[in-house]
Amino acid sequence: MIDAKQQLEQQLAEVAAIREQIGRVIVGQKDIVEQLLWCLFAGGHALLEGIPGLGKTMLVRTIADTVDLSFSRIQFTPDLMPADITGTNIIQFGGQGETSYRFQKGPIFGHLVLADEINRATPKTQSALLEAMQEKTVTVGAETYQLPKPFFVLATQNPLENEGTYPLPEAQLDRFLLKIVVSYPTKEELKEIVLRTTSPTSVQAAKVADGEAILRIQETAKQILVADDVLDYAIRLLMSTHPSEPDAPESVKRYVQFGSGPRGIQSIVSLAKVRAFCAGRLNVSFHDVEQVSIPALRHRIFLNFEGQAMGMSTDAILRDVLAVMERKR
Repeated sequence: MIDAKQQLEQQLAEVAAIREQIGRVIVGQKDIVEQLLWCLFAGGHALLEGIPGLGKTMLVRTIADTVDLSFSRIQFTPDLMPADITGTNIIQFGGQGETSYRFQKGPIFGHLVLADEINRATPKTQSALLEAMQEKTVTVGAETYQLPKPFFVLATQNPLENEGTYPLPEAQLDRFLLKIVVSYPTKEELKEIVLRTTSPTSVQAAKVADGEAILRIQETAKQILVADDVLDYAIRLLMSTHPSEPDAPESVKRYVQFGSGPRGIQSIVSLAKVRAFCAGRLNVSFHDVEQVSIPALRHRIFLNFEGQAMGMSTDAILRDVLAVMERKR
């Protein structure tokens, strides 16, 4: 019988193997890969934002290749309908002319669902993801269907395009555990990308884990301890994103209209637990909270008119919050 220490070591080895296989295909982007793994092991959904050609779709596909999970890709377009995502009831005709209905599952019934260019679909179609992301179910007519476990939605969007796009509403943004900003590669990384993509041979990631392994890692990560003072620190950090808070930095009071809601602190704690687990620790540190706070909160802070007019970024505001928290800790 495997004891707790051996189980932890085995799971950490699986995490290292997944990370290694992703690194065989994806050049650089170590922070992006790590944040996606946090999301995977925390059981949440991720929103990836970046200009075209940065490998967002390739990264999601590579993660699907490393884990033995069913993969679905949905290309969001303005004419995409909700039934194209969830599925629909179709009529079946029997041998005697009788008719019956059968539910034809849509691409949402996959373990790992890539919602490519999610902001290109209309709000009606975007909302088809809300129930799936929150409740892990799909309701069609009077029937409710359970989605497979584990279930992840990894969505991508392009921040540069405005024509033909529909910004995600705040309620749907809040469903994403974290938002990842995909940065431009360095000169050395560009060179390596060119060498890999123009060579006659291509590298494929090997499957090194399955769905059961992911579920076991998720359960282990939930058991990571959070001390009261660390939790209090995370709550104070979250409250400092509200302009009405006395301890909020000046940038929050001046440029923020609404701070993060309760899902923000849930995301911070869940991600901090996974980060501690991936580092082989059994308790969450202050540093874990600081490292996960920006991806967990950047899409949950809404600027006022002055903040938008000044071109302020929520990342810069969160860095101000972290600086104030560091001085007061």
